[in-house]
Amino acid sequence: MVSRRKFLQGASAVWLGSGAVPASARAGVPPPVMMRSASTQVPLKPQTGRPFQPVVTLNGWSLPWTMRDGVKEFHLAAQPVVREIAPGMTANLWGYNGQSPGPTLECVEGERIRIFVTNQLPEATTIHWHGIPVPNGMDGVAGVTQPPIEPGETWQYEFVMPRSGTFMYHPHADDMMQMAMGMMGCIVVHPREPRSMKVDRDYVFLINAYDIEPGSYTPRTNTMTDFNIWSWNSRVFPGIEPLFAHLGERVRIRIGNLSMTNHPIHLHGHSFEVTGTDGGWVPKSARWPEVTVDVAAGQMRVIEFVADAPGDWAFHCHKSHHTMNAMGHQVPNMLGVDLQATTDKLRKLVPDYMAMGERGMGAMADMGMPLPENTLPMMTGQGPHGAIGMGGMFTLLKVRNRAASGLAAEEWYTGPAGERARKLG
Repeated sequence: MVSRRKFLQGASAVWLGSGAVPASARAGVPPPVMMRSASTQVPLKPQTGRPFQPVVTLNGWSLPWTMRDGVKEFHLAAQPVVREIAPGMTANLWGYNGQSPGPTLECVEGERIRIFVTNQLPEATTIHWHGIPVPNGMDGVAGVTQPPIEPGETWQYEFVMPRSGTFMYHPHADDMMQMAMGMMGCIVVHPREPRSMKVDRDYVFLINAYDIEPGSYTPRTNTMTDFNIWSWNSRVFPGIEPLFAHLGERVRIRIGNLSMTNHPIHLHGHSFEVTGTDGGWVPKSARWPEVTVDVAAGQMRVIEFVADAPGDWAFHCHKSHHTMNAMGHQVPNMLGVDLQATTDKLRKLVPDYMAMGERGMGAMADMGMPLPENTLPMMTGQGPHGAIGMGGMFTLLKVRNRAASGLAAEEWYTGPAGERARKLG
């Protein structure tokens, strides 16, 4: 088993092995900014460059920049990282600037962007700017538009952001290994006019997935379909933080999918419109109301709605297997099988043994059964009425009345008595 220390030593060996003073530093390139926390960070308000309304990256952050001669400069460091998937489980991944996914890059339509990319991985890489029209030589496809970025090298990409929208970045070098290890991030290009398309809340995250065997730390990268960790920004419930909004606010959620399958993303309590894709904004005449949007592999979808219903509303992928953690694909269906005699015999050998599935799997959320090292329960998390019984790609939209006294968004919502389901008899 690869320890956290040994896993991260690979990055240090590449970086330090290139010399006491890296070539990028000698060229005046600022060092990359790092982030270790898996919590949602405070939006990065622009201090230089053109003004914009910043986004909130769910369980992530936006990368600071510097301005030089009117050009906005970012520095991405591709490197091994250790990511907390949820409390109780971490994973050895590859990412950028200390995190997987990497930080969100924010800029404004028409700005010239210069992005330095330093490779601290044990193999060559590149970066492709998914959905952004760039000069061919900046497209980041190894062997086609550029040689690969070798370990220890720093390369420079530079182009003008021609249009606003929501985009992604990821490698196009050893794609299966590098993307399956978590190398990806979001790019948000804001409109040139800050008041254009303004919303009150603006969220962004990526859909991704991993195959991490119970008790292990590193994903199996040859997996094509049988993933067991279905995540948003490399987090699963209850590690995915909720989204907040005040009653009556207009909310935008930008969702990118760099997993291997499609995801029907469903919001409770509200209807929304799809207002953007990774190809650009959808004209108002082409929008219609939805409660579920299917985000295919390699796609970005932007949804917008008015938070007009107070409460704690589920927000999740509607593929039921994707709202579970650490799924085992070879588990038989034991529904209706009497396991008592077998259980009695097994407990003589394994005192803590518990039978599962003869009456359904819902009780597992309350069992608290022993687990292998570095593994999450399939269903976990407690709500005001007991076990939530979900995991994976699930979180909550918490809508609150701004004027309500003594009710914080972090607390659970309790509606009027006449609006709550009740048991009869």
